Amino acid sequence: MAIENGDFIKVNFTGKIEETGDVFDTTYEEVAEKAGIAQQNKEYTPIPIVVGGNHLLPAIDEAVVGMEVGDEKEVKVDPENGFGQRDPSLVQLVPMREFKKQGMTPVPGMRITAEGQNGKILTVSGGRVKVDFNHELAGKHLDYNIKVEELIEDDEDKVKSMVQLHYAYPNMDIDKTEVDFDDKTVNIKLDEITRFDQKSYMDVTLARFRIAKDIWDNMDVDKVQFVDTFEKRTNDSEEEEEAEE
Repeated sequence: MAIENGDFIKVNFTGKIEETGDVFDTTYEEVAEKAGIAQQNKEYTPIPIVVGGNHLLPAIDEAVVGMEVGDEKEVKVDPENGFGQRDPSLVQLVPMREFKKQGMTPVPGMRITAEGQNGKILTVSGGRVKVDFNHELAGKHLDYNIKVEELIEDDEDKVKSMVQLHYAYPNMDIDKTEVDFDDKTVNIKLDEITRFDQKSYMDVTLARFRIAKDIWDNMDVDKVQFVDTFEKRTNDSEEEEEAEE
């Protein structure tokens, strides 16, 4: 069955910089380890997306349409359709005192965030620090290898796939997420461990909004509710948990 816009699928991919062959992102753990970019708390599995949902670069979305489960494809992305051309005005000199105010000691290669922009320190000279606020892949030609691993057809699995995509919480067990449909309303009760999420209120709210929007846009659902339930613990249950420990 050919993949269409609006389909929920799972894909594996590896992205390389064409000019150097360096891997900058991948869903394969062994590839990440070999490239020296493996992240300790990252789960390396096929990622769920909605085709045409702007979860990947538009060029990749377009390339996926027409593929079938098990198909692989090489996709080349130029800067205009990737992360844009480099903008010289985004290479800026920042006074050293600004770093001292934050208790930071800048060194070349350090990545920082300033006024919502991510940057990389290029040089430190005297009282000035040169920071590049361009995206690290700006101006680069990219090569992606994409493989369609699965077409998600069950409605409950579709909802859970968007939770996986947008609510990345270490050790979250997606099987403990409960999904209940009531006419055109879907109720989502997340894995209990997410209650201990250290993200800010705004980050959590944004993640939930993104989940809801993808469901509204691509399923026959008008309302998405996140159900947070806190149950009173009895002395017996507390003693049982302590005994298990």
